[in-house]
Amino acid sequence: MALFEQISEDIKSAMKARDKVRLETLRNIKKVFLEAKTAPGANDTLDDADALKIIQKLAKQGRESAATFAQQNRQDLADAEMAQVAVIEEYLPRQLSEEEIEAEVREIIAATGATTMKDMGRVMGLASKKMAGKADGRMISTVVKRLLS
Repeated sequence: MALFEQISEDIKSAMKARDKVRLETLRNIKKVFLEAKTAPGANDTLDDADALKIIQKLAKQGRESAATFAQQNRQDLADAEMAQVAVIEEYLPRQLSEEEIEAEVREIIAATGATTMKDMGRVMGLASKKMAGKADGRMISTVVKRLLS
């Protein structure tokens, strides 16, 4: 089942369970999916790879909002935002640990023969493609810098 259809089915389940946080979050995801499907050039389609990118973006935005709310001493809003992020993250693949990222990056460095920071762009390009959806780009970048330095 495609991610778009899965979200639609889960909206129905959340309605039946009267789970307000989950329902609101899933409706927001579906809204963003529909906007992406109807965007110019999308041909009224949304494949799972694009849907996954959207979900990652929503999770990242939610975490950033929660951090901002916490800094402004609005823990009630931060908690609400993190509850939505928890629902969003259920649809993301398991994130790689730093050790797993490092192992993947070491393989890429060995395969490309990269030795200096000048090769970082090539390594980052391959690493980002290989670990898309499984690791944060900032974490990948940190590991690549550390290994090439």
